Amino acid sequence: MIESTSSHPLFQPASEANQTLRKNVAPPDWPNPTPAKRYNVVVIGAGSGGLVTAAAVAGLGGKVALIEKHALGGDCLNVGCVPSKALLSAAKQIAAARKTKDSPFLKHSSPEVDFPALMEKMRELRAQIAPHDSAERFRDLGVDIFFGEAKFTDRETVTVNGQNLKFAKAVVATGGRAIVLPIPGLAEAGALTNETLFSLTEQPESLAIIGAGPIGCEMAQAFARFGTKVTLFESECRILPREDTEASEIVRAQLHEEGVVSRCEIALKKVEKQEDGQKVITLEHEGKTETLTFAEVLVGVGRAPNVEGIGLETVGVEFDKRTGIKVNERLQTTNPKIFAIGDVAMKYKFTHMAGATARLVIQNALFGGRKKHTDLLVPWSTYTQPEISHVGLYENEAKEKYGENVQTFTQPFADMDRNIVDEKTKGFVKVHAHKGRIVGATIVGENAGDLISEITVAMQSRMKLGALSNVIHPYPTAAEAIQRIGDAYNKTRFTPFLQKAFRWWLKRSRGGV
Repeated sequence: MIESTSSHPLFQPASEANQTLRKNVAPPDWPNPTPAKRYNVVVIGAGSGGLVTAAAVAGLGGKVALIEKHALGGDCLNVGCVPSKALLSAAKQIAAARKTKDSPFLKHSSPEVDFPALMEKMRELRAQIAPHDSAERFRDLGVDIFFGEAKFTDRETVTVNGQNLKFAKAVVATGGRAIVLPIPGLAEAGALTNETLFSLTEQPESLAIIGAGPIGCEMAQAFARFGTKVTLFESECRILPREDTEASEIVRAQLHEEGVVSRCEIALKKVEKQEDGQKVITLEHEGKTETLTFAEVLVGVGRAPNVEGIGLETVGVEFDKRTGIKVNERLQTTNPKIFAIGDVAMKYKFTHMAGATARLVIQNALFGGRKKHTDLLVPWSTYTQPEISHVGLYENEAKEKYGENVQTFTQPFADMDRNIVDEKTKGFVKVHAHKGRIVGATIVGENAGDLISEITVAMQSRMKLGALSNVIHPYPTAAEAIQRIGDAYNKTRFTPFLQKAFRWWLKRSRGGV
């Protein structure tokens, strides 16, 4: 079980909201049940994937046990998606309020940010969602909930707090954790990760963020909007390096406009904590040594799979400490009775991917299904403002797979009526197609995370790109940009021969005049 006291970082500060959270996801007085003689499935890890798996097995009438070391809900609820999006929502409201100050229609004084209040609001929202993932709810669904450290002791047994749980099949859903860089003094200086960031109660005057991926960029924009001086350390002299270059450059320009300072092509040599709590970073750039001082340092450079300490070696499950548990296309490990899902095994480390693999593993583990995780079409989003969303292949990947016979169509939001009147013209919709079939898309702009779903549905249903032209969209909406992409593709099919034929027919239909 999570620590018997409320001193765990997740539940700090000891506010009413955090105590509500704790009561739901890690109740200190929770009695582990008496194990059943044998379970259809034992699930290790109660993040998104583990919760979906356990609920589904119970809903089908199976006997299922769910073991959690810390708190139900995993990273997403406790230290990931939910608290980070709550902060981004607050940051968006602050940015809008500041824009109102400059509005020609209103007179408004510059808003002052109440950082403790916005952090407490985040915790209240998290506590409001917590009952969805609560121990009590899942117990009522028919799941045996065990708190403690799980460990495989033989090929059909998991032990937790001295109790043996026998299983026909097991699912490992232990997720991942923040990577700690091997920079001398970084850990000792108290560097923040996503696992500790949301426990802040005082606004840092300055913040160094190491890593320009989704976590780094989202928090850079949020804290800059709160009024913190943010420096973003990038390893590749570009943010969001996995994303479309044009799209990431739009976000990069927005961050710079909002005061985020970027540093790249540097070597971080050490971090030292001063007596006043300030963190001094020593770095090298172009052969010169510099020192920079920050109130806080946040590390957001990726995730490491939680594979240690659960006895995988004992039961013949192959794993790598960097890439996670080895699974086949059906999510089966090298032990045919044990499956793995979510961040501990997947390349794409998203909450929705964990949920999707959980749905597959139910079919494969319980009913001998042959569903392949490699067939999943996985969209994702980074929730900066503007947002970046993507699904399928990038242009270079599409050309590697299909050769030069790939068409790319781009519709800027600057040409869309709704975006113009809303003054949200930054960004575009970009779609890649091969022989009329959509193979990938990137959207950068306001609410891109919602817009990408239309393209995802089209790809999932194998809809041709030209068919999007026939989908009626309400006017005026930003989604009309997707319809225009369909129009643009159809125009390429209007060959010179067809143009000549149409001209001939239309001339004939008007009497040859």
